[in-house]
Amino acid sequence: MSARAPAAFPDYDPIKTAPFRFRTVAGKTLITNDLGRHHLLDDAEFRRFVAGTVPAGTPLHDRLLKDGFVRDRMDFDALSAQWARRNRFLWDGPALHVVVTTLRCNHRCLYCHASATPITDTATDMTQDTARKVVDRIFETPNPAVTIEFQGGEPLANWPTVKFIVEYAREKNKTAGKSLWLNLVTNLSMMDEDKLDWLLERGVNFCTSIDGPAEVHDRNRPWSGGASHDETIKWFKAIAARTKGKTFRVDALLTVTRLSLEKPREIVDHYAEIGARGVFLRPLNPYGMAAATWNKVGYGPDEFLAFYKAALDRVLELNKERGLRRPFFEQTARLYLAKILTDDDPNFLDLRSPCGAGIGQLAYNWDGAVYTCDEGRMLNRMGDDTFRIGRAGEGSYAETVGHPTVRALTVASTLDNQVSCSNCAYKPYCGLCPVQCYKDQGDIMGRMPTNSRCKISMGVLDLLFERLQDRRHERIFRSWLKKKKNDGAVAALYQRG
Repeated sequence: MSARAPAAFPDYDPIKTAPFRFRTVAGKTLITNDLGRHHLLDDAEFRRFVAGTVPAGTPLHDRLLKDGFVRDRMDFDALSAQWARRNRFLWDGPALHVVVTTLRCNHRCLYCHASATPITDTATDMTQDTARKVVDRIFETPNPAVTIEFQGGEPLANWPTVKFIVEYAREKNKTAGKSLWLNLVTNLSMMDEDKLDWLLERGVNFCTSIDGPAEVHDRNRPWSGGASHDETIKWFKAIAARTKGKTFRVDALLTVTRLSLEKPREIVDHYAEIGARGVFLRPLNPYGMAAATWNKVGYGPDEFLAFYKAALDRVLELNKERGLRRPFFEQTARLYLAKILTDDDPNFLDLRSPCGAGIGQLAYNWDGAVYTCDEGRMLNRMGDDTFRIGRAGEGSYAETVGHPTVRALTVASTLDNQVSCSNCAYKPYCGLCPVQCYKDQGDIMGRMPTNSRCKISMGVLDLLFERLQDRRHERIFRSWLKKKKNDGAVAALYQRG
């Protein structure tokens, strides 16, 4: 809210009340500020706050003062330090580097975002010469932390290049001295004991897709070798057993399709049964095969939110049954809650302003072409090369990250430049993907009042703030945020959806 008093609050005192945004949530008024601080106030408290008449020395006044809501008593040094801590990623440069070792895949997922090619088509395998140039470009980033994420297709279809990149990156890092994370995103169907031993010896993290019970997973993710669910679960459990207690491990992602909508509780229970630490409920994105099969697998924001509510409530039930010593999290909520309840932004690239495209991540196609992000690379497969910003081995790192397209996406994803976002109470916790805006709405700036992703984000945040009003739920949520020794690996795996 600006310093101009809204008509509904004629007693607004801009001298005593610091700038804030507000929204009604479950009968209370949520106020937030750019520090990410928030309070839920009843009607009388809100009116006193707006008028600047909350009595000094009361608990409410002390909390408002500490969190930067009292304008005439602001500690600018402390508040500036808090803002800088939450936004320190802005000075670091790209941390996430998505490397597509091949477009080949032995699955034919109904929603394949990557537009994979047949497993026999080796024309899109990254060569080791290209891989060397890609790794060289990656290590030019000034960021002290680097995550190399193998994507595809199925990366293991080009096993020699995966091995080369792992070894070459580890060798270069002996000199660079960065915090290096290596993540393999794989359907696990091409895994074997020799590959697993090799990867585990080098501390590689694993991330796979599990779309729920077999009846959902196998329909979403057909595999030429048989039942994809059974094979995935076999290797997931094997890797989980061998990485227990280690800083590197295996995690799984869920892509919600129309087939998922009627099974929220079953999906959550399935993740708990296989020993997962939590579940990541991600809406379907309109890239690749998903765009062509949307009538079959897609849905609207309201349908996803109904699914999400039922699934989150089941997650909360599980936590009550298991106790706080064995938390089971929902990752979308966990990412938002880190922003809401702590001063440490998890740097999840889809939920930051500006977004990570070009300044937080880069994507390297099999041929060495560099894109602002993996979504930009996916659009290339759909015949649109708008978000290509260079090629590994050509030009300089500065030319790549300073490309006009990167600058445009940075401006478009800065929420202060969005009329709706700049006034939204959820601005401190949100972010937008200008590439998805471009795909859905034909403009990288997007139009938030009709943006499906915006509606989903607001619905999820409404739900979380509703649940936060219950102290039992707040204790559960806080248990999801406790620091553990493998949090670095988790953060690396979840830098984006």
